[in-house]
Amino acid sequence: MKILLIDPPFYRFIRYYNRFFPLGLAYLAAVLRDNGHQVLIYDADANKEKAEEMDFSTLEEKYPEYIESVNNLSHPIWEELRDVLNEFKPDLVGISVFTTKVASAFTAARIVKSSNPHVPVVVGGPHPSVRSEESLKIAPFVDFAVRGEAENSFLQLVQAVEKKGTYGDIRGLSFRANGRICHNPPVEFVRDLDRLPYPARDLLLNRSTYTSEDMGLMMSGRGCPFECTFCSSAGVWGRGVRFRSIGNVIGEMQQVRSAYGTVQFGFKDDIFTINPKRVLEFCRLLKDAKLNVKWDCNARVNLIDERLLAEMKSAGCNGIKIGIESGSDRVLKDVMKKNITVAQVRHAAELIHKAGIHWTGYFMMGLPTETEREMLQTLELMRQIKPDFASLSVYEPLPGTQLFDAGVATGEVTDNRTLEDYCAISPKYYYFADLNSRIDTMTDDRFRRIERFMKTTFHKYNRSPARVFKRARARSALYLNKPAALLDDFRKFLAWLR
Repeated sequence: MKILLIDPPFYRFIRYYNRFFPLGLAYLAAVLRDNGHQVLIYDADANKEKAEEMDFSTLEEKYPEYIESVNNLSHPIWEELRDVLNEFKPDLVGISVFTTKVASAFTAARIVKSSNPHVPVVVGGPHPSVRSEESLKIAPFVDFAVRGEAENSFLQLVQAVEKKGTYGDIRGLSFRANGRICHNPPVEFVRDLDRLPYPARDLLLNRSTYTSEDMGLMMSGRGCPFECTFCSSAGVWGRGVRFRSIGNVIGEMQQVRSAYGTVQFGFKDDIFTINPKRVLEFCRLLKDAKLNVKWDCNARVNLIDERLLAEMKSAGCNGIKIGIESGSDRVLKDVMKKNITVAQVRHAAELIHKAGIHWTGYFMMGLPTETEREMLQTLELMRQIKPDFASLSVYEPLPGTQLFDAGVATGEVTDNRTLEDYCAISPKYYYFADLNSRIDTMTDDRFRRIERFMKTTFHKYNRSPARVFKRARARSALYLNKPAALLDDFRKFLAWLR
């Protein structure tokens, strides 16, 4: 069968820089190709024209433009989708759906069906994994929803469609039958991740739009054992953690370096350092392989130590990203259930600074019950621990999280949205029951003022020449190997300064 896998547009509608490639779709494509199917990955969010925006602190201000573009079915990006459909002529289409992209994803599905009503449309990813009933209820042009990890279930669905078989035995699948929506039992996770082929980067449409660094996106494991109340990762990967063998991971790095000249890799595991002994072994074997590459990863404040950081740096780690979230122990413990303390945050910051690795701290504001004082504590903590880059996000209730369910119970969050809602409401307000009230501890006007103050302060902090220089220095090996990367980063820097 000819199968088209689509990552729907979002950043491209609002002219923001977008990095990397759709890793999940590339895994699916590799599995399908190994089973004899012809596959094309259409990353509709890849920057094919000049991007203009890089300041993600103002991203939400662009959401109305995104909604307007999604609803304009004559938009050039939608015309491009029609061109891809007409040229490739798929027998089946799969669409990845993140909650922020719901309007775009379902509009893409609508266009697919209008192009050929007989082509089955399958949605998967974080949103359908926890909202499969809703997806099939509000989007009549969607035929199937794949819940959770999709390599096995999607392949089985393709085989069933090809042979005109039945769907009742495909775990993790939701579909319509006899006038009702059916949900099969949950998917069985792939226990041996080494059995999966490497992501099919070569099946990306318009490969020339990706940099060598984009192609370095990887995952060495899947899942997270922690139960942060704002995170929906478990809806796709579950609570357990499964690892690829280190040899398998380094083998992919070797392949990508050979094929695309990649010298900067990015590991997107939820927590790369979840097993410190494994990370030490990875560092040893990576040095033995003499790949001479750099890499960054996500970590956790209570899962790093001085020796680990030293070994990571020695093996080429030039970036660590850590979720700090709040400067309030109450918020961390009672609201987020993060199971870390402010004291642990301070200690981790000291260790990373001592190790000399560039690091990013992720912070959040606007959580339920959070007071103005606690928001300002977060700002003060950021100033004290001095991350090399500080990212601030505003809480949005996501389906499949504990905070979402708690908000529904109190009436502050609604779980009843129509397709018209998704295509009319700014994604930042998708699930707030009252669009003029985002938090229960202050008026909306007061919250907006604090939000603007904190975002402006974070942005000014990040624009410090010393911090900009430190990031550039951390990426110097990449610039020496790939001079075009320096020019690309400079363009992004100018866009960020606007």
